[in-house]
Amino acid sequence: MTVPADIPADEVPFDPSLPWRKSPSVALRPEPFGALVYHFGNRKLSFLKSKPLVAVVTALEAHPDVPSTLVACAVPEAQHPAYVTALATLARSQMIQRRTEESA
Repeated sequence: MTVPADIPADEVPFDPSLPWRKSPSVALRPEPFGALVYHFGNRKLSFLKSKPLVAVVTALEAHPDVPSTLVACAVPEAQHPAYVTALATLARSQMIQRRTEESA
């Protein structure tokens, strides 16, 4: 998917078939409910409300796309759409970003 350069990062469509990773500007702080996620660049704070979602976000970089990450993290197939929605939200807030060859 080619995205025009004039589209802001928070409006780029999320494509789960592409490689993704946690943004290098993001820190995860483990919590009993999951994790706090803080972006040092845009100063946004988010919450990952489950430990399995934290595992998925952390594992994104090791897999070629979102579906293979979900399978590797043993997310039940029936829950995949909910995880894709959560990851799309994280992408819009720049907590995760598309992985490119330069960022790999």
